[in-house]
Amino acid sequence: MSSQEKISTNGGQGLGQNPFAALSGLSLPAGPVSSTQAQAAAAKVPSPSASARNRGRVDILREKAGRGGKTVTVATGFTGIGLPEKEQLAKKIQKAAGSGGTVKDGRIEIQGDRREVVARILTEAGFRPVMAGG
Repeated sequence: MSSQEKISTNGGQGLGQNPFAALSGLSLPAGPVSSTQAQAAAAKVPSPSASARNRGRVDILREKAGRGGKTVTVATGFTGIGLPEKEQLAKKIQKAAGSGGTVKDGRIEIQGDRREVVARILTEAGFRPVMAGG
């Protein structure tokens, strides 16, 4: 390409039809939600009516294998929730149980045998906890 040939940057021909014209008649929100509004909505505590619904079964296990003899309570089998909500639940469980814990591979792990505390918090959050294993 020689220096005398220039590429036009005027945008070219206009479209014959606007693909978004049909949306103008609908009552849609004015624009995207700002990141601060999205964070505020994510941090919102579920209402009592939200916790009354059944959000699915969650298995609560007690594990010792591969942990140097230490007991760990594991909540697994969450469906329909993301990592941020699991982290919030883990933090709430840790505070109620008075012990440490983490979220690993989509599972909430709490130090010690705290199955009753984990079951109570998950029930309050609208899940159906099931004690599984020994």
